[in-house]
Amino acid sequence: MVSMAWPILFVFPPASVFITAMSVICFTASAYAGFSEVRGKHLECSKFWKNNSNQSDSQKSKQINISSRRGMQITYTPAFLASLTSLVFFPRYGDIRYLLFSSCLTIHFLKRLLEVQFVHKYSGGMALDTAIFICLSYFTSTATMIYAQHLNITQGPEPQIDLKYPGILLFLLGISGNFYHHYLLSRMRSSSSSSPSNSKSNDVMDYKIPRGGLFELVVCPHYLFEIIGFVGFSFISQTLYAFAFAVGTAFYLTGRSYATRRWYLSKFKHFPQNVKALIPYLL
Repeated sequence: MVSMAWPILFVFPPASVFITAMSVICFTASAYAGFSEVRGKHLECSKFWKNNSNQSDSQKSKQINISSRRGMQITYTPAFLASLTSLVFFPRYGDIRYLLFSSCLTIHFLKRLLEVQFVHKYSGGMALDTAIFICLSYFTSTATMIYAQHLNITQGPEPQIDLKYPGILLFLLGISGNFYHHYLLSRMRSSSSSSPSNSKSNDVMDYKIPRGGLFELVVCPHYLFEIIGFVGFSFISQTLYAFAFAVGTAFYLTGRSYATRRWYLSKFKHFPQNVKALIPYLL
């Protein structure tokens, strides 16, 4: 148990060395991935990576490829099952924070699975090893967040400032705004794919400049709302790992947003310069 000297105004003291180490690893890996996106080194699930891949033909031939939809199902399902298990089989009815946190995690990954099945439009495929790697990342992060929450409610004193109710509002704002803009993207991809005028370019065939909602101000409002949702998670949890995960995710999605805006600028000559990457009028 960490010393009670830890400042507990708004965060539980780290419950174990393992949680502290995982917090550092999570933040560092996510932040590095974000900086890599800015430098042009993209994760293999990204459309940008497909354009910049340096894999040889022999390496590509050894890959097991699956559909993008199936890949994303593999990515999210274990994390969803972990959060659902924490809610159904280890509910800890006496602790409202744990119940809220497990419920929000379950809703978050259920939403993602439903979007994969009914909302998102896909082109191309995904390497199976990439899907498994991302799946393990999501599952590990989810399981660690749940474990950290369990340790803190059994070992640590409550933070002096309770953020769980503002966290619920941020989570609801984030998940609803993220879904709405995913829906707008899906409608755009659907109409774009059926348009014969886009058949001239393989790069732009399935993409248009997004319109509607906050797309009028930023390229990636769905990432902005995803960050808001993860900040909501961290406020509900108030554990060191949840905050590290939220901040690391913010760094990564900021890098993805920057790369996305750069891609649109390169593909569309008349892309509006006043449209920012992530934060309206600022970034």
